[in-house]
Amino acid sequence: MSEPILGLISLGVLFIGILTGYPMAFTFIFIGLIFGFVGMEERVFKLMQSQFFTLMRNTTLSAIPLFLFMGFVLEQSGLMERVFRSLRILLGGLRGSLYLVVLLVATVFAAATGIVGASVTILGVMASPIMRGSGYNNALSAGTIAAGGTLGILIPPSILLIVLGPVVGVPVTQLFTAAIIPGLMLAAIYILYTLVRSWINPELGPPVPQEELDSMSLGYKLRELMLGVIPVTLVVAFTLGVIIAGIATPTDAAATGGFASLILALAYRKLDFKQFRQCLFSTLKMTAMIMFLLGAANFFGAVFSRLGSADLLTEFLLSLELAPLAMLFVMLAIVFVLGSPLEWIPIVLVIVPIFLPTMVELGFDPLWFSILVAVTLQTSWLTPPMALSAYFLKGVVPEWRMGEIYWGMSQFVVLQLIVVTLLAFFPQIVLWLPSVLAN
Repeated sequence: MSEPILGLISLGVLFIGILTGYPMAFTFIFIGLIFGFVGMEERVFKLMQSQFFTLMRNTTLSAIPLFLFMGFVLEQSGLMERVFRSLRILLGGLRGSLYLVVLLVATVFAAATGIVGASVTILGVMASPIMRGSGYNNALSAGTIAAGGTLGILIPPSILLIVLGPVVGVPVTQLFTAAIIPGLMLAAIYILYTLVRSWINPELGPPVPQEELDSMSLGYKLRELMLGVIPVTLVVAFTLGVIIAGIATPTDAAATGGFASLILALAYRKLDFKQFRQCLFSTLKMTAMIMFLLGAANFFGAVFSRLGSADLLTEFLLSLELAPLAMLFVMLAIVFVLGSPLEWIPIVLVIVPIFLPTMVELGFDPLWFSILVAVTLQTSWLTPPMALSAYFLKGVVPEWRMGEIYWGMSQFVVLQLIVVTLLAFFPQIVLWLPSVLAN
């Protein structure tokens, strides 16, 4: 059996192993070692050592625990919950205002941490009781929370983009800059969709009762704006601003953002020692899990590449003789299908490197291609029946039926597919801001 065929078999075995529910990191290592030893003999052990140590020396990835810490501090201190309450007070008279509030908070939270599971969970805990109590439509509410929570995959500082940068050979700062317009475009389309539907059918999103709004003075509303919304927004905006402006590296900015969020939480007296310790523990646990999984997936990807399987797949894709745009949609369709049952890490570290040679041959801009992959992976988080966002949301809002959650998310999948199509046909949506800042 040739080595490239051996690699393809290992890829099939890998998917089967992941779907069985066995821990992904150990699945990567075990299958990589078995098939690597068959094809490379003892050299596979040196390859594993090299891949893990190369990953450990990558300074860009040190931004991951710092951004995670920033997100956990904002979560544990309750500052994000106050942002939600403040925006509800300020926008309560609008039909569908809670949809708008959820999506605005989701956008801010996505810019604070790139953890989808945490975003969906926190938004579900904060928003669902108020939405259900206000008579909002269950399906549209569930879809709004789930879709808003997945913005963390795309909007900087996305952990996915931090990992994707070294894989495609694009600086993380450029990926962050390129993701801003597509991320805000998605958030804007979500907002427009929910507000228009609420305007057409007020029963989907009734406004806050006028008597409740009248009971709050203008001074109280302004105080909530100044103390509840602006400080957190400034911390997030400053953290991203110094990265985009080239003043600081993502790691430096992450450290600054983590420190600023900690100072803000202490200033508001919203963080005691027990919560601080929980933030540190959660950061350590999440970082260890992500880094171990990255190392294991990186090792398997290296074995797959050394066996020549990636070159074989590249030759096969190019032999299809499809138009470049058609080939692009074939690759994105594969990412979309695999993104439903799999986490984004194996797709970024195993599948994307398989497509890289084809991407280069077709002359695609790697920056543009990377953002398309990120948006497509975000769509996979909302696609039934394997959509992970649905299970996160169902776990914290058991009152909503799974059918309602699926129906609500499916509406936003259509919106995301529209955005993917627009980005594919109009690359300048992605490339314009990086080119402007480069000049």
